[in-house]
Amino acid sequence: MSDPNILIILGATATGKTQLAVHLADVFGGEVISADSRQVFKGMDIGTGKDLHEYEINGKRIVHHLIDIKNAGEKYQVNAFKEDFYRAFEQINRRNNLPILCGGTGMYIHSLLQNHELTAIPVNQLLRDELTLLSKEELQNRIKQFPLALRLHVDYSSAKRLVRAIEVADFLNKNELVDVPRPTLNPVVIGLYNEVETRKHKIAERLRLRLKSGLIEEVEKLIASGVTEDALNFYGLEYKFVVSYIRGEMDFDTMAERLQTAIFQFAKRQMTFFRKMEKDGVAIVWLEAVENKALTNKHAVELVNRFFKRSSKDA
Repeated sequence: MSDPNILIILGATATGKTQLAVHLADVFGGEVISADSRQVFKGMDIGTGKDLHEYEINGKRIVHHLIDIKNAGEKYQVNAFKEDFYRAFEQINRRNNLPILCGGTGMYIHSLLQNHELTAIPVNQLLRDELTLLSKEELQNRIKQFPLALRLHVDYSSAKRLVRAIEVADFLNKNELVDVPRPTLNPVVIGLYNEVETRKHKIAERLRLRLKSGLIEEVEKLIASGVTEDALNFYGLEYKFVVSYIRGEMDFDTMAERLQTAIFQFAKRQMTFFRKMEKDGVAIVWLEAVENKALTNKHAVELVNRFFKRSSKDA
């Protein structure tokens, strides 16, 4: 097996991924690449948990990538992430630093490790607009009109996935997919986890702090700047529920309670996705994110030292 050339830190929300990634970057001479689908947007700081202060450590600032690179209101999808990731990856390698990919957007991370070429197929909005008018049964019949080779792995149980499958099949039926050469990734993947009750407690406390720190005001500012409510709904739970509160669809306590429950459910889905990655062949070394961060950091440093032939201050 080739020597590892990238460290990946993943885990559910509120497990302390950024703090650990920054610590390891400090110890091993690394730079952090964000794998968060929302932290790419400017002005969306509290709701996405950017916590940019965490990149300051021992009197220096750790270089980070793919944060604040798009304007709020714009779209950002998997293929754009892959392009931006490989650009950052090659820059970091040219500086002889260690690339550390860190985030909880499993689809982004998995697309790199499985090299899903189909993410490069563009959205066909006209076709999507047409397909959204069809029932699931009609979508199933539509996909069956394409050659078998173009629909071998289609999920027939989800209307949303059927729409994308038809979009992909339609593109491949008319175009040849160009294989873009990419650097080979040989990752060491560390997964942070908490026991369920600990995870719930951390999520609840973090949400309380975000609401206290100006999450509602952040959403109001985004709306005032011209970001549509529909776009904010697309950007995730915090923005979706706060928009409903601003609209007067629920009071503050109801909004906070429902949002907290929704984040619990989201974290559970994240863990399910990471377990699926393991089933797909991604080796993840799991570390419990204990309350004593210094202990978690120590275990992670020991783990990285086992795999990477790099000197560390803590070795």
